[in-house]
Amino acid sequence: MYLDADQVIQALPWPALVEALDDVFTQTVHSPVRHHHHIQVPGDPEATLLLMPAWIEGKYLGVKQVNVFPGNSARGLPGLTGHYLLSCARTGHHLAQFEANELTARRTAAASALAARYLAREDASELLMVGAGRMARRLIPAHRAIRPIQRVRIWDIREASARALAEEFRAEGIDAEAVPENGLAEATGRADIISCATLSRDPLIRGEWLSPGTHLDLVGSFTPFMREADDEVMRRGAVFVDTRDGALSETGDLIDPLKAGVIQESDILADFPDLCGKRHAGRSALEDPQQAITVFKSVGASVEDLAAAILAYERCSTPS
Repeated sequence: MYLDADQVIQALPWPALVEALDDVFTQTVHSPVRHHHHIQVPGDPEATLLLMPAWIEGKYLGVKQVNVFPGNSARGLPGLTGHYLLSCARTGHHLAQFEANELTARRTAAASALAARYLAREDASELLMVGAGRMARRLIPAHRAIRPIQRVRIWDIREASARALAEEFRAEGIDAEAVPENGLAEATGRADIISCATLSRDPLIRGEWLSPGTHLDLVGSFTPFMREADDEVMRRGAVFVDTRDGALSETGDLIDPLKAGVIQESDILADFPDLCGKRHAGRSALEDPQQAITVFKSVGASVEDLAAAILAYERCSTPS
């Protein structure tokens, strides 16, 4: 079985994917640290091979391969290509292969939606999307599948990109509008959920802008040198992560405030295994659930890729 990007979209509807992620974090999944291999390319910048394995004993074994070739930009070719291979963990036989870019994007957005189910107010109706790129097109519908979002506002460092994305969603019947380049502070203060998916190296969201009851979803900052939120965000917010090991080692949004002593590791209240395993009740367990500011920081995990691949395989291999 091979599923291309369009088929992956059809195989991974948001509600089912969110449930699959919720379930997988209650299981024993083996997920070694991702492997990085550097590859010399004659006449081009160094390339990178990423391998991300995960398996559930006796059930499924999966591995994502991502090839990052920066020199492709000069050829007008994508710099990143990837695929996901799912196998049987009892026999080792290959079961299915998936286009990995869409698989990764959808599981990333679904992880944010899963976090919002535990951490955002149930009556959250206004979403601010910070960043108008590829991930924004998935994060907006993912959040709308979990909370009663009535209005979407979009901010991007390139205002024209925000306007174009807002037009796309309005064409689908969604109340969406672009935020002016200088309007981020005002939009932040109004939003019930803020989702950030940017490549920013400097903080965009400031803690002083956040209103009580807000949920902040941080998807960018996937290296120690990137930031989407300032230290005050982490000081004011109740902080949650997808996986502790990954978040503590990979994102500047946590590494910097930890180094500065603004927060301690103990201030990270829970991760997905805690939330999905019911060891922490999320927003409802906080001192003032309606007024609390919650912050979710994700960096991604191979267990999420495995859950998405299993769901896609089982949906496509089961007769309707």
